[in-house]
Amino acid sequence: MRQALALAQTAAECGEVPVGAVVVDPVAGVLLGQGRNSPIGLCDPSAHAEILALREAATERGNYRLPGATLYVTVEPCMMCVGALVHARIERLVFGAPEPRTGAVVSRAQGLTSAAHNHRVAVTAGVLLDECAALMQRFFRQRRA
Repeated sequence: MRQALALAQTAAECGEVPVGAVVVDPVAGVLLGQGRNSPIGLCDPSAHAEILALREAATERGNYRLPGATLYVTVEPCMMCVGALVHARIERLVFGAPEPRTGAVVSRAQGLTSAAHNHRVAVTAGVLLDECAALMQRFFRQRRA
């Protein structure tokens, strides 16, 4: 999660909403992919940190399916990213701060518990919660100033 936080800080420095994500293979102990929010810089509405990390991990593995992998992200994923986690067959999601407006894991929607999905993602919430939330709060406080 510390690496995801560093990526989120870089996103903030680039004027992007500060979200960072990493995909790891916990058995092999290797980083498969990483990303930071970049929709503004890439002119791509799908360039969320999670999506970019999943893309890099899939390329690294040579497969769009990532069974056994864990995605760490600083903020609760949105519905788009939740869908990508399911399609990628991520085994575990670990996130820091909840996203009360658009969070699709526990806050606004429970996208990972849909009976329509044939894959289940284990979830751990609140990891480095205070640091993840503080980064978001600082970013939006500065934007409003």
